[in-house]
Amino acid sequence: MSTVARPVARLVEEFSRLPGIGPKTASRLTFYLLRAPREQVDALADALRDLRQNIILCRECFNISETSPCAICSDERRDHGLICVVEEPLDVIAIERTREYRGLYHVLHGAISPMDGVGPADLKISELMERLRRQPAREVILATNPNMEGDATATYLANLLKPLNIAVTRLGRGLPVGGDLEYADEMTLSRALEGRRAF
Repeated sequence: MSTVARPVARLVEEFSRLPGIGPKTASRLTFYLLRAPREQVDALADALRDLRQNIILCRECFNISETSPCAICSDERRDHGLICVVEEPLDVIAIERTREYRGLYHVLHGAISPMDGVGPADLKISELMERLRRQPAREVILATNPNMEGDATATYLANLLKPLNIAVTRLGRGLPVGGDLEYADEMTLSRALEGRRAF
């Protein structure tokens, strides 16, 4: 019979399911929340509930948002002829931090990875192609991560985009190979955007 109260064990188990959180960290978080003021715990619970109830995917770019179209897609001051294709919503946040890019985005929600069973049909690729048929762009920047999966995805997209007569560029290699955009600093991302090249 377990000596840990069921609600405590349940929260430790739920925290352990989160990426990067092992059993020890999950236990520390759980016991921190047990000692925290009730208002802090309630605020966390409200934030989690709000996240699930009020966040949607933008119907244009598939970034996370509270509205559709999102604030970026509906901003008339942005360059609507320029679309930056990224793997995840975190990549949008990373690029926006640079304050260098003023175009639109398209979030794939992953990268092609046969080893993980992820193919083109599992990503928002057909939605990108439909979007480009509806609203042609003059340039598509392939800002996938500089690793094997990101390169495979970029190559696949470049081949799909070739018949559309759109300039296709790739971020410059100021980014470390094998790294993720979300961890790159603003200066590195700024230089990668400036140094993009034809694909």
